[in-house]
Amino acid sequence: MMLASLALPCLAGSQDLVISNARIIVGNGTVIDSGTLVVRSGRIASVGAGTAAPAGVRQIDARGMTLMPGFIDGHRHIISGNADQWLTDQAAQRMQEFLEAGYTTLLAGGGPAEGNLELKRRIDSGALKGPRVIPAAQVNLNMGTPEQARAELRRLVALGIRFIGEETINPKPPTPTQIENLRAIVDESKKAGALVMVHAVSPQAMIAAVDAGVPLLVHTPHFGWVTDEEARKVAAAGVLNLSTTAFGVPLFDAFRQDNVPTFRDGKRWPEDIIDGEGRGREAGYKAVNARTLWDNGVVYGFGTDTGYLPVKGLAQELKTLNLMFSMKDIVKLMGPNSAAFVQMGKDIGTLEAGKLADIVVLPASPLDGYWNLLNAMMVIKGGEVVVDKRAAGR
Repeated sequence: MMLASLALPCLAGSQDLVISNARIIVGNGTVIDSGTLVVRSGRIASVGAGTAAPAGVRQIDARGMTLMPGFIDGHRHIISGNADQWLTDQAAQRMQEFLEAGYTTLLAGGGPAEGNLELKRRIDSGALKGPRVIPAAQVNLNMGTPEQARAELRRLVALGIRFIGEETINPKPPTPTQIENLRAIVDESKKAGALVMVHAVSPQAMIAAVDAGVPLLVHTPHFGWVTDEEARKVAAAGVLNLSTTAFGVPLFDAFRQDNVPTFRDGKRWPEDIIDGEGRGREAGYKAVNARTLWDNGVVYGFGTDTGYLPVKGLAQELKTLNLMFSMKDIVKLMGPNSAAFVQMGKDIGTLEAGKLADIVVLPASPLDGYWNLLNAMMVIKGGEVVVDKRAAGR
């Protein structure tokens, strides 16, 4: 059921559009080699091969280009440092960077609740241009009593937060305090109409979270191998999982241009991987566990759980996913599966009639390689053209 906090704002900037002569990757497994997509009042009115283009609306000839659903990051760290200062000094540039990368929806998984809510308000009101933001906030499981954890969840929900995270459950089996507090906030979330997300970084923590009734898992475990039996348990419980597969994979030239591998925060790789086991084996756990979860029926979506620049983060996650997933799989993973995780499956994630017109226009087909997802030519959010690089000849 759609959460109350995800009520969509008025699509004030939306347009009536016709995009023709395009390869259309619908996101549900269908690919239309040459088709037309019609947008009315911010939503997709029709999509199909040879669809007649109505007169009197803006026409976009996408000959030679590919359309696919707008990108969704199911867990992104957006605001860093002081929220007020970030909103004043950085918000406009950072949000534009996300749009230009192709993102139309972000779940703000970290940072201050009030800052995330204010960012959402500014974007929804039109005061700031950016992807739609779904704010989240954390409840600390590592200290305090279950009643204190319940009280904090109620406080966050009263502010307008509906996605409740927590501090990472560490690689070892969860402590009794963590489990007791987790069960308390899951129970309280059902009463309050919220959803609990868990950063379970080991198979033991993952299963403990499932046993506690958690509906959303932010991480693919990276401390130990997930078994088929464990993966089937996640799937049977209907728990949704995000990727974050690039956690342990070395990153190059995102923080400095010296061709030295770094961890995701710019520190040394592999020495400075958080709680690392040595030699970066977390990268192997992530990728193999991702495929194990997928093959056993887990609804597996896209999330980076990072704070570095959008295109770099997108490329890092995609190249790692492509070790274990075909591009056909990745389209499903990025589209409908991610939309399901953020509880917006009825509105985004595929290019089907009735859904919001969140569209990325690419110069080449991503089915030919993930790198073709890294050069968005146009981005349309809710029927509004928010990025158009065609005139610049890029």
